[in-house]
Amino acid sequence: MQIQDLPYPDPGVPDARSGPRFLWWLFRNQLGGQLKSLAWGLLHFASVAALPFCVGVAVQAVVDRSGSGLALAGGLLGLACVGNAVGDTFLHRTAITNWITAAARVQQLLARKAAHLGSALTRRVAAGEVVAVSTGDVEKIGWFVEALSRFTAALVTIVLVCVGLLVYQPALGVVVAVGLPALALAVLPLLPRATRRADTQREKAGRATELASDTVAGLRVLRGIGGEELFLDRYRSASQEVRHAAVRSARMWALISAIQVLLPGLLLIAVVWYGVGLAREGRITVGELVTVYSSVMVLTYPLRHFEEIAMAYSFSRPSAKRAAGVLSLQRPTDTAGSRAAEVPSGDLYDPDTGLLAPAGRLTAVVCGDPDAAGLLAERLGGHPSQEGASVLLGGVPLDELPLDSARTAVLVQDKDPVLLSGTLRELLDVPASGAVRPEEALAAAQCDDVLAALVQGSLDAGDPMDARITERGRSLSGGQRQRLALARSLITDPEALVLDEPTSAVDSHTEARIAQGVRELRDGRTTVVFTSSPLLLDRADRVVFLHDGEAVAVGAHRELVRTDPRYRAVVTRETDDEVTLSGSVALDDALQEDVLQELEEIEEKA
Repeated sequence: MQIQDLPYPDPGVPDARSGPRFLWWLFRNQLGGQLKSLAWGLLHFASVAALPFCVGVAVQAVVDRSGSGLALAGGLLGLACVGNAVGDTFLHRTAITNWITAAARVQQLLARKAAHLGSALTRRVAAGEVVAVSTGDVEKIGWFVEALSRFTAALVTIVLVCVGLLVYQPALGVVVAVGLPALALAVLPLLPRATRRADTQREKAGRATELASDTVAGLRVLRGIGGEELFLDRYRSASQEVRHAAVRSARMWALISAIQVLLPGLLLIAVVWYGVGLAREGRITVGELVTVYSSVMVLTYPLRHFEEIAMAYSFSRPSAKRAAGVLSLQRPTDTAGSRAAEVPSGDLYDPDTGLLAPAGRLTAVVCGDPDAAGLLAERLGGHPSQEGASVLLGGVPLDELPLDSARTAVLVQDKDPVLLSGTLRELLDVPASGAVRPEEALAAAQCDDVLAALVQGSLDAGDPMDARITERGRSLSGGQRQRLALARSLITDPEALVLDEPTSAVDSHTEARIAQGVRELRDGRTTVVFTSSPLLLDRADRVVFLHDGEAVAVGAHRELVRTDPRYRAVVTRETDDEVTLSGSVALDDALQEDVLQELEEIEEKA
């Protein structure tokens, strides 16, 4: 795999049972890159380890006054330098490739999971958590995958050098062979504490990220109520906690680094002291002493990779655990598409509530509980986040269709749709049937003033379609965002369109025009609107009233206002006392006339 080949055609199915299993899965899926990195790492470290031998041969040649020996040493030294340069260059190249491709694979997996779960993701994981995993965590995971092959090459090199020293000079080789493993294992008792501190730092950093994300998302509301300073103080406090945790973690890693410097120095002193004694006794030559000394000194370089792999694993393990936690999330209704891919048509029916939306008709749904309405809207789209009987479209269970087919057949726009940053043209560039042009959708959603506001805010955009929309449409009002989101849904032109409170932030006159525009544009297509607005309800072909999770009344809006006090209470916002006084059969004549007259006046003005 090369960087230019990204993204992956298929990132695969991850082993998300735990963080370590996920890291192992990543390693196995990049085995070719890891072997390349290992091979170049062995060339690099072997060339570095050969330098002391070359120096030892040169010193001995000088002592023996041997010109041929000196020439041989120079040739070997040049060969080792070339191997070092080539190996280091391609080791860095392959290692960085492993890092980037691993991070890219994780990001693709997270993006695929987010698209698969939809709104169910943020119900089970905080948005800030998802952001933290998709940004900082993928880098740490990639770091470990990249460092693993370099550590393996360093480990193999150290073992080979120890064996070589035992063969080359057994007396000093024994000291080195015993001392180097002791150096590598000396920091092991400190690693659990360092790992715990790293976990604490990562946890606090995740909380600070979530707090920052939530604060930015609600900045307009905070300014409205004067709560900026309160949340700023909270973020300062969370930031200080992260700083203290980072300092405590850094102290432990500094101690580990200090040990990694101190112990090799002690080993060098021991080798020199013992080697000088052997040289005085004539048991070793000066060249052999220089070779062994230089080997120990050079081996401190690959030994540093023991510290790096420990640090990489300590930081990547909690990151991998968090990523695996997101990737392991599943919808309880997923059946992996037990039916063949198709886009059914017909009546939309929910067995749990008895809600029936006839094909080609505009059906309004009134539900006194907004949360229940949101869950029902999600269920109508198929593959909901909660268990229950599958919704049927034309008699076909949506939960048994592949997710792509279900979402092509039924599009659900929730009550808080998200607008991505970019131009208006990019916002409206969505998968669509092609039957609805952007101009028609924008007109039906009454977006004229929105287009004017976008052009005014983008000085370099003469065409409204080229005007830029800020992140989540923060520069627009709530009603303007709703209308742009509605236009985007109308362009898609699905077989069935489900809208959850699409005009809750729109004034009554604009709402009346939107109701008429949606009715005309969706003529002959199945449309379900969750609303309690009399203006939308009066335009619907039929109204279904849900009470305690069941469809208890079906009919025209004006008929239900007259005959059903529970429906009337939801639509007219009556209090319990008013419902009791009005009786169980009909609305008071004066109130009835007021409601209907108000509807007629708004329609005439619109």
